[in-house]
Amino acid sequence: MSGESRQPRVAEGASCPTGRADDWWIYRGTGEPDGDGRLIEQLPPPPPWRDFDGAPLASGPVPRDDAEIRRRLGAPGAGVRASSAEETDLVNAALFLRRPLLVTGPPGVGKSSLAHRVSRELGLGRVLRWTITSKSTLKEGLYGYDAIGRVQEASARDALGVPGPSEGPGPGADGSSLGDFIQLGPLGTALLPRETPRVLLVDEFDKADTDLANDLLGAFEDGEFRIPELSRVRARLPEVAVHTDDPDGTHVVRHGRVRCRAFPFVVITSNGERSLPPAFLRRCLTLEMPPPDADRLAEMLAAQFTEGDGDERALMIRDFLSRALTGGTLAADQLLNAEYLRLSPGGPGEGALNGLLHALWQRLDEVGSA
Repeated sequence: MSGESRQPRVAEGASCPTGRADDWWIYRGTGEPDGDGRLIEQLPPPPPWRDFDGAPLASGPVPRDDAEIRRRLGAPGAGVRASSAEETDLVNAALFLRRPLLVTGPPGVGKSSLAHRVSRELGLGRVLRWTITSKSTLKEGLYGYDAIGRVQEASARDALGVPGPSEGPGPGADGSSLGDFIQLGPLGTALLPRETPRVLLVDEFDKADTDLANDLLGAFEDGEFRIPELSRVRARLPEVAVHTDDPDGTHVVRHGRVRCRAFPFVVITSNGERSLPPAFLRRCLTLEMPPPDADRLAEMLAAQFTEGDGDERALMIRDFLSRALTGGTLAADQLLNAEYLRLSPGGPGEGALNGLLHALWQRLDEVGSA
């Protein structure tokens, strides 16, 4: 990636969906893939304090996951909603500054989908997803070591009288080297050294224990982590191939240390149910997504359903928004469920569907207080 050429990011004659054509944009917020896949190459060098030099570079292209992106966004050209100017600004600022983007807002407004829109448009491949729970730890996101599995493997060999493999930089011929029992997590895989950034989605972060935000600061600031199980044997095994979070993916870890080259594009989603430490917020850019209006809901439905009566769809959207305005919270996927039933051949008729809407559109605050 080079910052020598600073040409306009919006092609001449192209329409700008946000209503503002800013020359510095790399991500343009169209939700559509870049034709030649070279937009990310226009990303300028990082700030000196966010410049990393990890090696050895991960080999091979980043795997694609078109089916998952299509499932979340709909088919390319099928009416994927355009980002607002504020949203596009903040995505580009996060790309330029190599900083995580904290996305807040009520459930179902498209916070998680933002990671997939950026990946599709910039051609960054499969989105790495780390779904947070109250028990999530930093180590879980970085890597896992199956010590019990390794002991069981050794015991089985001893019982059968089979000599163990000679451990080297890669998995042994029989698949039982040290690296076979180490699996990088989504965050660990995102920090592998590559020339272009990976996309990492850290989903539902407000469910985390309060310590996780502070623990993440080191990984985000340093862009690296160590695997103690490999560091301890680095004199004997300076290079070990481990499994990554990508399907069938492996990477050679040198001296037990993983350090990124291009800092990943990190989307952290939060429903705003818990406040985050100031030190963590200071290192993120924050984007607040408002509840979707009628136009955004129509675009979302058009991306998933290519057929359907426009007047009936508009009426359903109006009823959906009316219910949401009565004092509760509804998620956009609840509207998707209703539209799917309405359009399904052999599905419930209008009368039955009207009766189902009470269950389909149960307000999320009602569920939480039940």
